[in-house]
Amino acid sequence: MKINTNLFYSLTILLSMVLFVSCDDDNGNDPTPPSVTAPSSVSVTVGGSVDLTYSVSTPEGYESASVSAESGQASITSEPGNGASSGDVVVNYTGNTAGAGSVNLTVTDASGLSANATAVISIGEEVTEIIVTNNITSNTTWEDGITYILGGRIAVEAGATLTIEGGALVKGEAGEGSNASALLIARDATLNANGSADAPIIFTSVADEITPEDVDSGNFGSPNLNATQRGLWGGVIVLGNAPISVSGGTENQIEGIISTDPNGLYGGDDPDDSSGSITFISIRHGGSNIGEGNEINGLTMGGVGTGTTIENIEVVANQDDGLEWFGGTVNVSNVLVWNNGDDAVDTDQAWSGTVSNIVIAAPGDSPFELDGPEGSFTSTGHTIQNATVFVSGNGAEEMIDVDAETDVNVSNILFLGLVDGNTISSDYPDYADNTNGFAITSLEAVIPGGNSVDDFFPFPEIQDDVTEVSGVSAATVGATDLDAFSFTWSSQASSFPGEIGL
Repeated sequence: MKINTNLFYSLTILLSMVLFVSCDDDNGNDPTPPSVTAPSSVSVTVGGSVDLTYSVSTPEGYESASVSAESGQASITSEPGNGASSGDVVVNYTGNTAGAGSVNLTVTDASGLSANATAVISIGEEVTEIIVTNNITSNTTWEDGITYILGGRIAVEAGATLTIEGGALVKGEAGEGSNASALLIARDATLNANGSADAPIIFTSVADEITPEDVDSGNFGSPNLNATQRGLWGGVIVLGNAPISVSGGTENQIEGIISTDPNGLYGGDDPDDSSGSITFISIRHGGSNIGEGNEINGLTMGGVGTGTTIENIEVVANQDDGLEWFGGTVNVSNVLVWNNGDDAVDTDQAWSGTVSNIVIAAPGDSPFELDGPEGSFTSTGHTIQNATVFVSGNGAEEMIDVDAETDVNVSNILFLGLVDGNTISSDYPDYADNTNGFAITSLEAVIPGGNSVDDFFPFPEIQDDVTEVSGVSAATVGATDLDAFSFTWSSQASSFPGEIGL
């Protein structure tokens, strides 16, 4: 049979062209696979979390992603929308075990193709203690579960906010003089230290072995220090811009802070000033001596304004005063002071706020030392009301110490635990009629057997305001809400005076 060579040649050429076009069409329609780029140099601590950002390219359109993890848990928190050609997938990872961890992300596009990438993560040991050696100059948070060590006098400087979470521990290193450790909140700085009845914030000494786990389990007392060990560190100092009364001006350097530290200035002309919010805190074993007769109080307030919230405060075993106000206008409620070395409640420089629902046990000096203006500025005076006071224990004599400038209205005070030598105030007759608004009324007292009211309140000017009662249960005055102190070490300590009834 004879083959037409021309026809054969033409058919061969045509078939080659068809095959070429077919192959070319196949190459043009092949989908482009996705690509994924993992982040590098990622680290986290045990129990801590970190966000991992993966860069994704999906020319055929984004469809979905899945994630798997080693030595921790991972979940996708954000991703591109369906059909997107590129974007980021963010994965949140929490480390469980110290060492190396990894997170593998797989991305699938609309054509069914997938790609993956793995981020390698360094997981460090859980941070349980942080030493603080520098002043705080930007917004900072101290977290629950961590112990913060004050490596000296740490100031929160103007413009910065320190937030302390409930359950956190703050411990001061030992030191005296200019090396005394303390937490100082300067004017125009903010402290938001808000604990709770179940998770108070505890300020104490590095010698105290209490741990965050103790607090979490509801054990608020020290496992190794007793409630009479004082002066092991400094204390907490809050300063503001509210009016004060001092000679020679409208501002002053707070006691307990060296004169060369400008963060120690307080006072101004803003009665509504705010220094933050301080609730459910316990301050223990403080009062380091920075000079002759100059210790740091448990909680010092200098020129603090009414915009500040201060309530549910415990001070135990402070070498100096429990709480002291230097002018200002701030109101304070739910205060417990136990075993302090000097006065429990001390007021100065025309403070014009109110403190109420107070429990005082075994003060080293007066339960109340109440002074007034020191300069030309005078205020409306301050108010102290609803207090239960267990006087005996550390040598206190004068139950309410007043002076010629006292500008206070005291009422509804219950005294118990009286011993020979206690008296209302040796200077009471001299100052009872001063012109600064001084008044003491509605007192009740549990009088020891063989004694009379006159033995402890010897002045006719006060005796009509004193009623003898048989005990706390029979009293009609005193602290009005003992349940407010459930967060305290005092409420758990067997050595706390049981007569008070916490």
